[in-house]
Amino acid sequence: MGLNLDDKKAVVAEVSAVIANAQSVIVAEYRGLEVGDITALRANARKAGVFLRVLKNTLVRRAVAGTPFEKLADQMVGPLIYGISTDPVAAAKLLHDFGKSNQHLVIKAGAMPNYVMDAVGVKALASMPSREELLSKLLGTMQAPITQFVRTLNEIPTRFVRGLAAVRDAKETA
Repeated sequence: MGLNLDDKKAVVAEVSAVIANAQSVIVAEYRGLEVGDITALRANARKAGVFLRVLKNTLVRRAVAGTPFEKLADQMVGPLIYGISTDPVAAAKLLHDFGKSNQHLVIKAGAMPNYVMDAVGVKALASMPSREELLSKLLGTMQAPITQFVRTLNEIPTRFVRGLAAVRDAKETA
């Protein structure tokens, strides 16, 4: 059963609201996927914070019109599932990892604001570390000099105590 005009407007408004905050949009063809597989993919998408929906291409074209993702409209052909995320890497990583275990999901294209990628570009984006991984690496790098400084400061009294213990042991044996 098709959507009536009010439902179509609601879908366009919902997708427009999600795309307004998005950093990436990934488009994949899902032809041949079983219902259980799509359900598992949606569960993983919810955990990763990715908006994942099967939508009519014409409605998505209307939703992306006038946005930085407008150039992606040329790639919207066929039965597609859309992964939209505020994290630039999350949607690409989710769909790429799922596509490795299920050959029926084929990534067609992706976009970041004002930049359209092909399937190879999406694969390269998926191989990048996530925002959390990059932040933890940055924090570790920033924390390393401070940690080494504290260890150095702690080493001075430790050596002093060891020296006193050695002198005490030497006097006890003598």
